Amino acid sequence: MSEAAFHGVFPYLVSPIRPSGEVDDEVLARLCDDLIAAGVHGLAPLGSTGEFAYLSPAQRRRVVEVTIAAARGRVPVVGSATSRSVRAEVVSSTTTADAVAQAREYERLGADGILAILEAYFPISDDGVRSYFTAIAGAVGLPVVLYTNPNFQRSDLTLPVIGELSRVPNIRYLKDASVNTGRLLSIINRVEGRMQVLAASSHVPACVMLIGGVGW
Repeated sequence: MSEAAFHGVFPYLVSPIRPSGEVDDEVLARLCDDLIAAGVHGLAPLGSTGEFAYLSPAQRRRVVEVTIAAARGRVPVVGSATSRSVRAEVVSSTTTADAVAQAREYERLGADGILAILEAYFPISDDGVRSYFTAIAGAVGLPVVLYTNPNFQRSDLTLPVIGELSRVPNIRYLKDASVNTGRLLSIINRVEGRMQVLAASSHVPACVMLIGGVGW
């Protein structure tokens, strides 16, 4: 899947779980098919709507596997990696080592990109933020999307840190959940085309597109 496909609408998928605790593969695959048929430009399993923080590692892995298989290369899959836990896949964790391990696993499963999220509980210095995202990017050969959500995170990415991270070769995108279009315009100007911006808020996607953003 070409990196050029990272534009347009990337919906977060719900994570259908059976009463037994197993991922409902059939429902998830049908959701992917329906969304692709409706014209989305990519799929983002294990995002906020997917409630990744409440899933076990095995459940998260299965959600990623089913989504990638269902997409069949028709659209990119971007998963989440966080210091807490999550094709792009979401990666988040309270330790850099855990986030790196998640990112590597999602790459091995066939993800097209990594959505990297800071953990939301503890404040982190600029040096810590820079090191965290740089470590994730350095662990994989996939394009990395940085995610900022000032409403939920104790630490946000400052303009200087974003500018520095935009020079890491595979950190190519930033997804912002604020409604501060002035800040987004400042980011777009700061990164000088090295990083593309996507809106995460449902309130401002049209405005973000007008100032140079590439998707929602």
